[in-house]
Amino acid sequence: MTEATAKHYDTITSPVITEKATIGAEHNQYVFKVPLKATKPEIAEAVEALFDVKVKAVNTLINKGKAKRFRGRPYTRSDVKKAMVTLEDGHSIDVTTGL
Repeated sequence: MTEATAKHYDTITSPVITEKATIGAEHNQYVFKVPLKATKPEIAEAVEALFDVKVKAVNTLINKGKAKRFRGRPYTRSDVKKAMVTLEDGHSIDVTTGL
């Protein structure tokens, strides 16, 4: 594995498999968890390299960690960044097979 390939694997942490993400997959939109520091161009490059597809657009969001309690002790869940990747027509990804 080359250094560039390792960087791509670090950029795409995991696919998000939820009901909403599955509905988006029908419209060529796929959702991935990514590091908080990842930029849109880095995400697009990683998806194109790992899945051999053409990316049309990348939208990102950061889910702020909730304040929770465990046995009376407060803590905060970690922030999570997600990327919604829209592919060009004719391209698709099977996220169930893994990377």
